[in-house]
Amino acid sequence: MPFPDIEAVSPDRWTIAPATKRFIRPATFLPHHLDRIRGTQFGSIAEVLKGFRGNYETTQEATIGYRLKNVDLIDGVIYAQKSSKSLKPRSRRLPFYTAPKEAAKGALFESWVGNRWFGNWLLDDCLTYPLADEYGTPVTTRPITRGHEPQYARKLNLKPIYVGDVHFDELILFRDKGQNEGKRRRGIQIREKLLASAPPFSHHPGVFILRGGKGDHRILSNEMEIAQGFASKYGFQIIDPTASSVDDLIQACAGARVVAGVEGSQLVHGLTVMPKDAALFVIQPADRVVSVLKVITDRQGQSFAFVVGEGTCESFSVGWDDIDRTLDMVLR
Repeated sequence: MPFPDIEAVSPDRWTIAPATKRFIRPATFLPHHLDRIRGTQFGSIAEVLKGFRGNYETTQEATIGYRLKNVDLIDGVIYAQKSSKSLKPRSRRLPFYTAPKEAAKGALFESWVGNRWFGNWLLDDCLTYPLADEYGTPVTTRPITRGHEPQYARKLNLKPIYVGDVHFDELILFRDKGQNEGKRRRGIQIREKLLASAPPFSHHPGVFILRGGKGDHRILSNEMEIAQGFASKYGFQIIDPTASSVDDLIQACAGARVVAGVEGSQLVHGLTVMPKDAALFVIQPADRVVSVLKVITDRQGQSFAFVVGEGTCESFSVGWDDIDRTLDMVLR
């Protein structure tokens, strides 16, 4: 039988940000696009539909701190007496280990989803970092070396200590999943830091952030045709994040009325810095429709629109007419 999660049994805990009630606004979409949805990656289709339809109140859970004594961090798993917490999949087959000789104290700000997806690293782990910096010495098992991460780390002054297998005399953890008011304020602070560190920007109609074939496959077969439609009819900029610096991305997105593109972590470049009254326009394959990014626009008081294409993650398409009609509703 697996050990219970450390968070469930830790006796030394405190509330950092209380739970928040929030009204969930409906997304902007063409009704028949709900009928196209055939699958999702997180939760159930019913939960995704509820988030899109909105018009209900929800309680965003509190942010909680936990102080642990005498725990071992081995192969991405924290082990305490009769409890554990996984930060990433184990690379070793069995959890047996020799107690580490190295001892430390620290505050861990990484998460399972942040270790898996860049978007969650920027939207979640980077927002938890200030808590780690406040309550201890920030530590992580995850080198900040992927893609644009080192540039963001410099702009946000992230200077964690990297650890491997180690014994902690004292370790502080955070449950920071709820999109409560405290987390919303930290998101605003992250935006302000990024804008202050980048070249000046101007307000403009919008930006289309290309996804291409990078990362988990969500391949929009007519992506460039759709992007050019946004550009020619609405004056959008088109940006390829794989060929752009963080400064380029901030400059393109910080003043955008709409940030658009295929659902994925590349949209988080825009979601992190776009104006408070902006809209996120998401194109999704029918077999993997998610409302994850809408959770963030709900937190930030921004608008969310989507269309569902026809096909699968490996290759799907969407007609310009549906894009055009949905964008018209957003701009109205």
